[in-house]
Amino acid sequence: MVRLRLRRMGAKKAPFYRVVAADATSPRDGRFIEILGHYNPTKDPQIIELKEDRVRYWLGVGAQPSDTVRSLFRQKGLLKNQDQDAQPADAESEAPSEE
Repeated sequence: MVRLRLRRMGAKKAPFYRVVAADATSPRDGRFIEILGHYNPTKDPQIIELKEDRVRYWLGVGAQPSDTVRSLFRQKGLLKNQDQDAQPADAESEAPSEE
């Protein structure tokens, strides 16, 4: 199975990560199929850059994202969040009243 996960790069105590498509049995920093983007948590604000068309392709063919990568995809709007389902109902209640 193909997993979408993070691959650690950078210096000691200064990590950044590549988002990669890799075989589920390969090691964290081992072989991968394709680089899909990068994530730098040490910058303020955090940098998340993804090749959205390739991410959608891999999700479409059944690749499973890791928990952390799933969180990054939600932040970028590539995956639907459970909270977004309830948001339209809340938006209607917050509409300004006519006075």
